[in-house]
Amino acid sequence: MGAHALDKDLDDLALSARTALVREIEASGAWAGDPVWREAFEAVPRHLFVPYYYVGVRGGYERRWGESPDAPAREKWVRGAYADTPLATRLRDGELISSSSQPSLMARMLAELRVEDGDRVLEVGTGTGYNAALLAHRLGDDDLVTTVDLYPDITDAARRHLDAAGYHPLVVTGDGARGVPERAPFDRIIATCTLTSVPSVWVAQCAPGARILTPLATGLLALTVRDAGRAEGRFLDTAAYFVPLRGDGRPEPEPAPLDGIPRRARNHDLFRFLLALTDGGLDPQEAYALWEREGRPTRDRYGVTVHDDAEWAWLDDPEGPYVWPLPGR
Repeated sequence: MGAHALDKDLDDLALSARTALVREIEASGAWAGDPVWREAFEAVPRHLFVPYYYVGVRGGYERRWGESPDAPAREKWVRGAYADTPLATRLRDGELISSSSQPSLMARMLAELRVEDGDRVLEVGTGTGYNAALLAHRLGDDDLVTTVDLYPDITDAARRHLDAAGYHPLVVTGDGARGVPERAPFDRIIATCTLTSVPSVWVAQCAPGARILTPLATGLLALTVRDAGRAEGRFLDTAAYFVPLRGDGRPEPEPAPLDGIPRRARNHDLFRFLLALTDGGLDPQEAYALWEREGRPTRDRYGVTVHDDAEWAWLDDPEGPYVWPLPGR
């Protein structure tokens, strides 16, 4: 069988795998709030954005590669590219520095971004470029989408992937914590990396009424921008684990000692979310007392207010009894 036939077989496999992924995301309800995203996921070929990726194996990672000389290995690569799982795409000294997020989580985030025709969107954390392509497809105008990442090798690769897929948003190499002021104002900002607090410059670079969706702690925070100095909003109810934002100059928080905290709390996802959200604002014993007293609150009971250079998190009410400064503020 010649190379052309092999390529066609892979193309057919990619199309059927993409169709299956779209059905899986549909069944999850991820884009129920904005079903227009189905068309974007049907149209944008994820495998073009992950020409290789790494899967965890005993003792490290195994590389899967679309140019492998072995046909079964290429088929495994295509099938993996359309699995509803995150894919490790960049390693540096054994540390994961970039990944392609789980497609159903991407779909949920994009639906929650509430994009409207004509919106100017900033994505912080370009990664493979796949998310930027989905945004460009949805908006139908490459110039409305700006995406920024810190590392030139990541942005260079993303430009190649986007070009291969036929999309040309502006890809910027820079510190995402500083936004992209020359492209402001934005109507939407979406981050695909986790933060400890929301950069105030993001709020300043938004138009009034804009929406910011970002991972924070181990949740997804949706903020509405009131004006250039103020934004406020709540967390979604879903968990979200992302690679940290790099280059913002903020040290990663040290794990707090959990002496005296019962094991069932220490291992509980919702308590660990509260620990991350209150790091530096409440000590773990205070956080545990709050968590038990308030009935082990779910993520969507928490929110964040950004006001000029101040930023605080809260439970239930931004002016209620449970308010604390965010880490890094």
